[in-house]
Amino acid sequence: MAYPTPHIPAPTRGSATAKAAETAVTLIAATESEVQVSINKHYEYSRLIEDIVEAQALNSLRQFYTNDAGYALARQVDTDLIQLARSANGGGGTAAYNTAYIGGDGTTAYVAASNNESALTDAAIRRTIQRLDDNDTPMDQRFFLIPPSSRNTLMGLARYTEQAFVGTGDAIRTGEIGNLYGIPVFVSSNADTTSGSGAARVCIMGHRDSMVLVEQVAVRSQVQYKQEYLATLFTSDTLYGVAALRSAASVGAAKSSSFFALAVPA
Repeated sequence: MAYPTPHIPAPTRGSATAKAAETAVTLIAATESEVQVSINKHYEYSRLIEDIVEAQALNSLRQFYTNDAGYALARQVDTDLIQLARSANGGGGTAAYNTAYIGGDGTTAYVAASNNESALTDAAIRRTIQRLDDNDTPMDQRFFLIPPSSRNTLMGLARYTEQAFVGTGDAIRTGEIGNLYGIPVFVSSNADTTSGSGAARVCIMGHRDSMVLVEQVAVRSQVQYKQEYLATLFTSDTLYGVAALRSAASVGAAKSSSFFALAVPA
């Protein structure tokens, strides 16, 4: 089956050229590429609501299924986007995360199934920020996605919570990390897990433009009465595709890596 494949432009950066008097401008050779996004992900959520249940249950039952469908489908989209980080920093796109770094220093290479992952530190965060800076990644629209175990670690680091460092002490009162060095922090139990024995969790720091989501059919809900079952079939579904937009180049190469992964304990 052939799937629709949008073509997303992926232009490369050019360089300025000195303009000499009375001479033509210097044209920059066109070296633009593209990223093809296959819309091949079709997920659904279905429930069969028996007539007896419909008649005797609370009116909120159908609303629960609707909300649950939205959550389940959104989580699946989130999973597919998060797993794009498997190709971070020129990685092979596998759950081994063979180009990730450990959370302890942000420099040591993570080795799958070796148990060399380590808890997130301020040094690792700063080193990863530098990697984005070295790759000319824009300062705005960056993000830092961490698993709950790393949120626990950050809440124990004084410089991120105590009033002497952050001014108000709100992090201790509310438990909200907010942002680190100007980068919004998002905590998700859906953070990826590495493959192999003793699997680690993965933190992702990157830029919004590092990945793309193409949604051909937004989440929709439909119902159909099934007389043979004396029940109502409720189904929600969505059709979309995802792709890494700027992840293929390694550090110091084409200045296009826009997200990096850190391996931390589960």
